[in-house]
Amino acid sequence: MAFNPKPDRDTVRFGKFVLDLVDRRLTFSGQPVKLSSRALDILCELALVPGEVVSKDRLMEKIWAGRVVEENAIQVHVSALRKALELGSAGHSYVVTVPGRGYRLVGVENRPDTLPYSNSGDIPARGTTVAVLRFANLSGDSSQDYFADGIVEDIITGLSRITGLSVVGSTSSLLFEAGSGDLASIGRKLGCRYLVQGSVRKAANRIRITARLVESDTGVALWAERYDRRFDDIFEVQDAIAMSLIGALEPNLRKVEISRVRRERPNSLDAYDLVLRALSSMRTTMPTGAGEAIPLLEKALELEPDYSAAQAQLARCFQIRFSRGGLSEADRATAVRYARAATRGDDATALGAAGLVIWFADPDFSDAFEVFRRALSISPSNIVALGNSAFAHAFMGDRQSALELAQHALEVSPFDTLIAHMAIAVTELYANRFDEALKAAARAVEANPSFSVPHVLQTIALVRLGRIEEARSAAERVLNLDPTFTMPVWSVTVRKNPAVFDPMAQAWSELATRS
Repeated sequence: MAFNPKPDRDTVRFGKFVLDLVDRRLTFSGQPVKLSSRALDILCELALVPGEVVSKDRLMEKIWAGRVVEENAIQVHVSALRKALELGSAGHSYVVTVPGRGYRLVGVENRPDTLPYSNSGDIPARGTTVAVLRFANLSGDSSQDYFADGIVEDIITGLSRITGLSVVGSTSSLLFEAGSGDLASIGRKLGCRYLVQGSVRKAANRIRITARLVESDTGVALWAERYDRRFDDIFEVQDAIAMSLIGALEPNLRKVEISRVRRERPNSLDAYDLVLRALSSMRTTMPTGAGEAIPLLEKALELEPDYSAAQAQLARCFQIRFSRGGLSEADRATAVRYARAATRGDDATALGAAGLVIWFADPDFSDAFEVFRRALSISPSNIVALGNSAFAHAFMGDRQSALELAQHALEVSPFDTLIAHMAIAVTELYANRFDEALKAAARAVEANPSFSVPHVLQTIALVRLGRIEEARSAAERVLNLDPTFTMPVWSVTVRKNPAVFDPMAQAWSELATRS
């Protein structure tokens, strides 16, 4: 009798994985994947409603019905499940944590026909995760692209302050623009249910912004609006867009929660524009770009002395010059002064950036962790605060916090993975898990091949694994990217816990003595 493969309605496919919901069997490229029964139970529950949030209470009820288990039971098995799915994830996570709500499975290519629950209305809430795609610049001047991107980042900042929403980070969402591809495909890649598209046209003192909210699976528009205003009204327009999106996505959110969108903004639009231009110059994280950004940011602060975004970015610039441009005490002190000033505001991104500068450069570096805490209390999905906090926790030797924060950062922004993977690499090096450290370092290198630090971590992992020739090649890449790099110089900013840093320095030194 001929073999009849199971119909797609009984299977769920994501990447090279296939989950058979009838036989309860997971394969990768046709080969069985070993999972514990509880991890497989969780995967099956999530797969029944791909892309949708399944609450922890629902998982407890379905998998541990009537049993008393440890509070962290779900987390333990979810961690094991994520570990098993790393095989084909290319650094991304298929199982996403939705803070305060539960988990969801993303990247699924088909939906099973099986209905997981009765028709009683007891169905998990749709995953309220949204990505704001790059707005098209219709101004006819490509030099204004930075301004369109700045508007998107500001809308994301407003949305990410809402605890009922999960918002994809700008570095990931700005990779896609309206009309750049199939909406369902973009939604799967970003792991989100809803997409925001739009355009910006800036002319003289007028600005026209269009925006629409669509469901990624169907392309159906849920909300659309056009704003034709004076340029002076730009912040009012951004807030109006954010609040309209929230109303369409989560109509039951309390008004007091929605009011969190409104936050401190500069009075000077020229200062706002200068900060956007400075950010464009700083993307290399090297002294040259920082040097170009400093006068723009200083001018912004002349116009708006308490502008926390400008203060935080100036702190970053001077810290970059300090750590990569000669360890000037004047640069270090200036970096700390601006970072401390930035902590007086309520801008989560500014707090996240300032916190890392304080950790790097301030003798009282422990204050950085309170700054990170404040940033994440304001905006739990802020990618800057998540990534920077993970990196600092990793070098402190706080494995659990570093991994949790890094994983959350990867979930929030699956294409903005550099600092999260660096944090994971440091954490795994400290745990003597050198194969895992090498994987994370390689993913960090892939995220930004021109940044030297991931290559440093890759070199150290290769030395620890005894792969000396590969380590030499990696070390050569470090010095090609940053000819001034030495372990003593690096130690000035990151050697907060000698137990974490010193074994890395020892591995680097061993490379010179190995034949």
